[in-house]
Amino acid sequence: MNLEVLYGFVLATAALAIAPGPDNIYVLMQSMVHGVKSGLATVAGLMSGCIVHTTLVAFGVSVIIKKSPLLFTGLKIAGACYLLFLAYKVYTSSAKIDTESIQVPEKSYKALYVQGFIMNVLNPKVSIFFLAFFPGFLFSETLNSVLQFYILGGLFILVSFIVFALIAFLAGKVSNYLKANKRTGLVLKWLQIVVFVAIAVFLLL
Repeated sequence: MNLEVLYGFVLATAALAIAPGPDNIYVLMQSMVHGVKSGLATVAGLMSGCIVHTTLVAFGVSVIIKKSPLLFTGLKIAGACYLLFLAYKVYTSSAKIDTESIQVPEKSYKALYVQGFIMNVLNPKVSIFFLAFFPGFLFSETLNSVLQFYILGGLFILVSFIVFALIAFLAGKVSNYLKANKRTGLVLKWLQIVVFVAIAVFLLL
């Protein structure tokens, strides 16, 4: 078992969870407008959706591994190319963190959980990202590949939940900091780019 690979996976996941995106910005706004519990309900829904994507990737990629190591290598190369494409998309996007355009109507905690779950499960980009991200971090030659994918999925959910929960709890301070420090968006933008490129290189090597 290669623990260094798992450490790298955890660090990459944390960096990606911190970087501004539609999910964590939505959690931030829910927490600011309707309170921490509303933000946490949304986070719980989003993380539950990740279980579905983990399952799809775990069984789908495991079949590919068993049938053709060459095809699996091709999948990793395709994943690296996709991550480089994401890095390019981030590079060409604005560094401004937009919190004003997101609508945050008040809903029950159950409704927020369901909304978070549906937002995640019905987003095909999440499955594609998992497909590109996870295969390069298989960490054992003896453990079943399905089990490894579930361990990676569990770590991804745990780390992302901790980061998103901190955003919910510190929503007011985070929002004030983003408004007072305009360069934060630029720093986080380049953090995303570096992480995407680093993972792509890791997959290729």
